[in-house]
Amino acid sequence: MPPTIHHAAIRRVIEAAERKGVAIEVTLFDESTHTAEEAARAVGVELGQIVKSLVFATPGDDGTLEPVLCLVSGPNRVSLPRLGAILGRSEIRRATADEANDLTGFVIGGIPPIGHGRRIRVVMDPDLGRYPVVWAAAGLPTAVFPVAPATLRMLADAIVAPMTEDGGRPGPANAVQAV
Repeated sequence: MPPTIHHAAIRRVIEAAERKGVAIEVTLFDESTHTAEEAARAVGVELGQIVKSLVFATPGDDGTLEPVLCLVSGPNRVSLPRLGAILGRSEIRRATADEANDLTGFVIGGIPPIGHGRRIRVVMDPDLGRYPVVWAAAGLPTAVFPVAPATLRMLADAIVAPMTEDGGRPGPANAVQAV
């Protein structure tokens, strides 16, 4: 049976937004929106309007892994040196699929920017601010929701910082923009 808006993962995302006074409208698809390309095709928007939620891990002061969630515009790739500089951490790496699930409570392809079981540091790509509306995962690889970049930043309690690699995008690479 296909998931519905009442699926526990989707409910966590909706309720996290509601706690901050924002109502979101989740769209479910029969086909996967696991990758940014699939999501852009399903929604009918530019690849840059898709928010990739990428989980990174850094050693905490107590030796456990601390998650860092990067909200990245669809065509962009995170630069580990830039991300490390933003966080003031020299040791940072992409989390494995199992680690991402353990750290966020969601599976890769459906990791939302909000609704996690624990507080997570969030860094947002300034390129998302180029669009009036972006689309983020809503807890499952077949669920997304539209949101204005400024609202996304507020919901996720994100800092906006240029953590992506240069090149491959129109306009000035990694220009800091108001979102």
